[in-house]
Amino acid sequence: MAQATTSKSAARQHVGKKFSVFHLINGLFFLLFCFLILLPLWKVLVDSFDLTTGYGMKLLPEKFGLAGYTSVFTNKSLYIPLINSVITTVSGTLMGLLLSTLGAYVLIQDDMPGRGLFAFMLLFTMIFNGGMIPTYLVLRKLELTNTLWSVILLPAINVYNLVLMRNFFEGIPKSLFESATLDGCTPMQTFIRIVLPLSKAALAAIGLMFAVSYWNDYTNYKLYITKETLYNFQMKLRSIMMGSDLPQANNGAVENTVQNAAVIVAILPFMILYPLLQRYFVTGITLGAVKE
Repeated sequence: MAQATTSKSAARQHVGKKFSVFHLINGLFFLLFCFLILLPLWKVLVDSFDLTTGYGMKLLPEKFGLAGYTSVFTNKSLYIPLINSVITTVSGTLMGLLLSTLGAYVLIQDDMPGRGLFAFMLLFTMIFNGGMIPTYLVLRKLELTNTLWSVILLPAINVYNLVLMRNFFEGIPKSLFESATLDGCTPMQTFIRIVLPLSKAALAAIGLMFAVSYWNDYTNYKLYITKETLYNFQMKLRSIMMGSDLPQANNGAVENTVQNAAVIVAILPFMILYPLLQRYFVTGITLGAVKE
C-alpha cells in the first residue's frame, strides 16, 4: 500500500513538472508572438511623432512633435477622405443593424407564410451570387455608382450577420413574446420593448463587425467610385503607401511622419473599441450557437 502511494505521488509530481514546462514554453511563445506583432506597430507609432527624415528602427522619436497628426486633420486631401470614412461607417453600421435585426425578427415568426422559403433564399446567396459585373451593372442602372450609397447599401445586406442575429433571437424565451402579446403589444412594440433591450450583446458584436467592414472597405470603393472626392481614408492611405499621392506636410512635419500618422489614425479607432467591446463581442457571437 505504501509503495502504491509513493508511486502515485511520484506520478503527480511528474505530471506537475510536465505541465509547468508546457506553461513555461507556452508563455515564452506567446511573449515572442506578441513582440513580433507589436514591433512594427511601435515603429509606426514612433515615426508618426518623429519630425526627422531618418529611417530604420527607433525606440523613441529623435525630434518629438504632433505635426504629422496636425497635417492629417488640416490637410484637405487627408481629412476629407477621413470624414467620408466616418460618414459611411456610422451610417452603414446603423443601416446594417436595422436590416439584420428586422430580417432576423421576421425569420423567427413561426406563423409567417413562406418563412422557410425566405430563409432558404437568403442562405442561398451565401453560396451563390450574381457576380461582380452583374452587381456593377445593377448599381449603374440604379444610378448608385459614384455615390456613397453604393458603398453604404451594398455591404449593409449581410446574410451572415442576419443569421447570427436570428440565432440569438431564437434563444429568447417564447414566454416573453406570449406575455407581450397578452399585454396588448403589437409585433413592432414587442421588437422594440422586448427583443432589442435583451439583445445588447448581439447588437454590439454585429455592430462592431459592420463597423470594421465599413471602415476598412477598399474593394467597393475601387469598383463603384471613381470620384476622388468620394474616396474613403483607406483608398487615400493605399495611394500614400504606394507613393503615388504623397501628402503635403505642414507645421514642420515631413512626408514620412505624415504617412505614419495616417496609418495610426486608420487603426486607432478599433484599437480602442475592441478592448471596450470584447466581452460583448464574445457573448454576442456565442449566444444562440448551441440549442439546449
